[in-house]
Amino acid sequence: MRVIADHFHPHAEEHARSASVLVLLKDTGDAGPSVLLQQRAATLRHHPGEVAFPGGAADPGDADAAATALREAAEELAVDPASVAVGATLPPLWIPVSGFAVTPVLALWRRPHTVAPQAASEVAAAHQVPLALLADPAARGTVRYPSGRGGPGFRVAGVPLIWGFTAGVLSWLLELGGWSVPWDSDRTMELEGR
Repeated sequence: MRVIADHFHPHAEEHARSASVLVLLKDTGDAGPSVLLQQRAATLRHHPGEVAFPGGAADPGDADAAATALREAAEELAVDPASVAVGATLPPLWIPVSGFAVTPVLALWRRPHTVAPQAASEVAAAHQVPLALLADPAARGTVRYPSGRGGPGFRVAGVPLIWGFTAGVLSWLLELGGWSVPWDSDRTMELEGR
């Protein structure tokens, strides 16, 4: 978890709000796995137009972090929870700028089906992105955040720049799965519209 830990912190704030994201992997045969991502609506007040995992804040009725991630994926993209096999949950990561402790939930999409944004006011698009494209050194770089810190970034065709928490988790996933290959961490990627 080093790649994540360099930019985010293990949950240590007792007053942080709980949230979960679904890191949903699909087996695409010889092409290797892909991951489901979404593009947030450009009209949102927080993180407009950014690429993220399906997910959000926990509701009082959610049994656990996996239940939150599955509920949010169903609400945002119409992912059928029965089509998903939850594999593991990572420790919550505190994101100071938002005050959330976010739990990534790793899952396999056993029975993939068509998904689409359910509310245009929240989600603009769904993207199924092959991990091989994310691992391509030409797609990787370092993004300078508005705070001055830097973190991993990914640029793949048809998808806005992937950065922040989402890019940190994806970078960790590539390393964990053995898909990562050497890339130029000195290559800078600029945030659009900032």
